Amino acid sequence: MLRVGLTGGIGAGKSTVANRLAEHGAVIIDADLIAREVVQRGTEGLAEIVRAFGTGVLDAGGALDRPALAAKAFADEESRRTLNAIVHPRVGARTAELMERAAPDAIVVHDIPLLVEGGLAPHYHLVLVVDADPEVRVARLTDARGMTEADARARIAAQSTERQRREVADVWLDNGGHTEIVLSEVDTLWADRLVPYEANVRLRRPRPPLSPVIAEYDPSWPEQAGRVLARIRAAVGDRVERVDHIGSTSVPGLPAKDVLDLQILVPSLDAADGIADTLSEAGFPRAEGEWCDESRERDGRLPKRFHFGGDPGRPVNLHVRSPETPAWRVALLFPAWLRAEPAERDAYAAVKRELANVHEGGSTLAYADDKQDWINAAFDRAEEWAERTGWTP
Repeated sequence: MLRVGLTGGIGAGKSTVANRLAEHGAVIIDADLIAREVVQRGTEGLAEIVRAFGTGVLDAGGALDRPALAAKAFADEESRRTLNAIVHPRVGARTAELMERAAPDAIVVHDIPLLVEGGLAPHYHLVLVVDADPEVRVARLTDARGMTEADARARIAAQSTERQRREVADVWLDNGGHTEIVLSEVDTLWADRLVPYEANVRLRRPRPPLSPVIAEYDPSWPEQAGRVLARIRAAVGDRVERVDHIGSTSVPGLPAKDVLDLQILVPSLDAADGIADTLSEAGFPRAEGEWCDESRERDGRLPKRFHFGGDPGRPVNLHVRSPETPAWRVALLFPAWLRAEPAERDAYAAVKRELANVHEGGSTLAYADDKQDWINAAFDRAEEWAERTGWTP
């Protein structure tokens, strides 16, 4: 199952995207609908609200009078917490129930307005954010929903900012123009990313080999890595000692293959094996064969475990190492040294560009092998720098 979080500010048009995904076969779980369902007439949720806030929150037919409830529940912080304590656990339980009912090969889209505010992004394989220019959103809210302009702007201002949404967005969908444009983007997203991503997770299928073509440094790489690392932390919790962004994409100004290298440090390789299924289910299928057991590093072929990112739109190499070998420390030292020494970074960049041209269209492993002599010598210079500066992981 692939879990996709769908969010966006009021008036951005999430429903347009959700409906299109449903047409493709996605299972839609609508948080707003569930929030209404758990307090319908006759439910224990509504009964508890009445016990907490009185019968004045009911209309003449015995259903919840939402404006009346809002007037009481949002009058002060304690009342708001009381309402949340009644509603949120029920919404969570019903959401989990619907998730469990979905087929093993389902793409489940959780349409949740407060995904950002609730800090929920790390719990999905992918987060889609639907956005539109604030003026477009104001026009939609006044025209389609009958809000006053002041109310529309206040609602928009009360939600998360564009910057906060961008921080969690794996996919940013601009729905401020013609509807057919965003629908076409959703069609492409479904076919090229969501469907293969689901299959990669379910079948534990690693991505195909990539060519050694390198790209100029992308300033968004650290932010992208941060989102992936947050998913890993959410999945494995305290079973690991640390997780880090390593490799060339962690060095500002250094060209690199557009693949995020990440490292998990675990107490032992037995512990690495213990989290293998968890990582695979979280979107990082474990690799088999030589990638799984060996790494090409300065002290020989040292044991580790290796997982690929299953998302075809964001390639990831996930190295799982333990303190049983020095490789975990070297993986942190090398980029730290390059970040501190611009001349060394530039020298490495020249080597990478030259060898990428040599191996264009060929094997990534051959490209890596040809770099190794330079890297081995560089490790000695990095160790000298660490000793001189007192660097530690």
